[in-house]
Amino acid sequence: MHQYKRFLGLAICLSSLIFWTPASSGKVVGKKGEWRSYGGDSGASKYSSLDQINRDNVQKLKIVWKWDSPDQKILEANSKLYTLGYEATPLMVNGVLYISTSLSQVAAINAVTGQTIWVHDPKSYQTGQPTNLGFLHRGVAYWTDGKQERIFIGTSDAYLIALDARTGQPVESFGEKGRVNLTKAIPLAVNARNYAVTSPPTVCRDVVMVGASINDGPTNKEMPRGDIQGFDVRTGKPLWVFHTVPQAGEFGNETWENESWKYTGNTNNWTLASADEELGYFYIPLGTPTNDWYGGHRPGNNLFAESLVCLDAKTGKRVWHYQTVHHGVWDYDLPAAPVLCNLKVNGKTVKAVAQITKSGFCFVFDRVTGKPVWPIEERPVPASIVSGEKLSPTQPAPTKIKPFELQGATEENLIDFTPELRAEARKILQKYDHGPLFTPPTEKGTINLPGWGGGANWWGAAFDPETGIFYIPSVSNPITVTLRKPDPAYSNFNYRALIGSVRGPQGLPLFKPPYGRITAIDLNKGEHVWQVPHGDGPRAKVNELIGKGKDVGPLGAGGGGPLLTKTLLFVGQGSGGRGGGSGGGTNVLRAFDKATGKVLATLDLPGSPHGTPMTYWANGKQYVVVATFDAQLVALALP
Repeated sequence: MHQYKRFLGLAICLSSLIFWTPASSGKVVGKKGEWRSYGGDSGASKYSSLDQINRDNVQKLKIVWKWDSPDQKILEANSKLYTLGYEATPLMVNGVLYISTSLSQVAAINAVTGQTIWVHDPKSYQTGQPTNLGFLHRGVAYWTDGKQERIFIGTSDAYLIALDARTGQPVESFGEKGRVNLTKAIPLAVNARNYAVTSPPTVCRDVVMVGASINDGPTNKEMPRGDIQGFDVRTGKPLWVFHTVPQAGEFGNETWENESWKYTGNTNNWTLASADEELGYFYIPLGTPTNDWYGGHRPGNNLFAESLVCLDAKTGKRVWHYQTVHHGVWDYDLPAAPVLCNLKVNGKTVKAVAQITKSGFCFVFDRVTGKPVWPIEERPVPASIVSGEKLSPTQPAPTKIKPFELQGATEENLIDFTPELRAEARKILQKYDHGPLFTPPTEKGTINLPGWGGGANWWGAAFDPETGIFYIPSVSNPITVTLRKPDPAYSNFNYRALIGSVRGPQGLPLFKPPYGRITAIDLNKGEHVWQVPHGDGPRAKVNELIGKGKDVGPLGAGGGGPLLTKTLLFVGQGSGGRGGGSGGGTNVLRAFDKATGKVLATLDLPGSPHGTPMTYWANGKQYVVVATFDAQLVALALP
């Protein structure tokens, strides 16, 4: 252990001459080859200019080390504990990786050897199984002022913890001996039971901002709000709280009719956020209010639900917002960190922010003013036939950038490999209520396409600052939503929902491929550059059904997070777990030529990749690291 601490101290000393600075894009970056934020920088670009691994040699990548999560020993000793995969992405600073585990432990790892330097165990799991996905976590945040270095984690039992990056010990002067209870300022919040943290905090101008994961399957309409909290990065002192459901006298309160603002909760930032250090702004994507599928108890458009909200880091005051779904009943949470990008649109430089969605839309705004870069129009959508439900008659739709996913459970979108398969698919479709995007849930059962796990998700998108190209992995993942009246003795909702999957003819998907895809968009022009299926999916089964030696080609399968380098786009794909797979997946890391979408290498992994990959430079070598389902980090490099 002492030799690893000595390595850590040496790395920090050597790097103390080079501190981070805000880039011209306003994104905090470290020295070349580091990965200081979950998305590579505070603007979530997931981009690195490293090019030792390139088009010519990527197929030669080999696994050089594997790291096992310290969770494993705890899980083996307690059969009542279980985790839902491993979705974390490590940071790399000064030759050290920092990562969370699914049980909210934090580890520091030697970036060259993969050996553990220290582990901090806050024993969050002793509070009990956390809400929603259980024990699952995506990462940590890093902060330095050039003297102090800290790692921040929001835990499964809803504490914000500050650790000394050198030692892994809690910073005693932060909060109460290194931790802050995040439920104290949130009415109705109970640690872990209905309120947890699964994504990294975000730091801007010495303020650490935290969101929360809130129970998505409530039995009652009274729930904790997903209020955004800001704390002093040095002391842990609470600085501000932004009410995501506006309270009396606050902007947007009138959009919660019948005083539904008094009891409605959720509307939370469960996923990642972004920050512009230059402007001093946080960019925060928010989710659906209580409950996800029925809004009769919360009439109105419901700001700031399913909105991108820009907050002043120092004060927590709203700078601007844009609501992407009015009065949502589709669980179309904004699922990923918005990406900060500098664009050249019609000859003018635009400081922009791009937000991807579960619905398959990509919204792009001026990140200073919130003004859409291209017009967004309100389009008519179907009305609800469910008692007590009053939906917005229109929903926003970008006019310039085409959707990156298939939208709407319509006949036009049904599978059509053969006339017979299409006829079978039509019969299946008629069993459900169906229609264009934003067709609402019903008691008969409605098909949503994309579904709640479809479109883009928490892994986000990647942006190339040199070309202006934006890369979005996505999946279709249709679902059925059936509303049911609950037992009044059990719930005070008028309706709750049963969620199901929908299969098509012969066990194939009901709708057209690709079922998992990657879309490249030129954000300077607002135009698609290319779109390719991600993986084979049910290719073999379709080929067998259509016969005659035909090959339909790759059909796409599950999704994964993107990593962008000088010449390459990496995206993982697994054979199981989360990600909306349609079958036919394998455990691989795929490398694409980012200019064309051509697959250059398919690299086998020992487990299903769940985390978004990252890259860094250490000891003269470029590494690519990804977390797998079975609680491992896998590092690849050239021989």
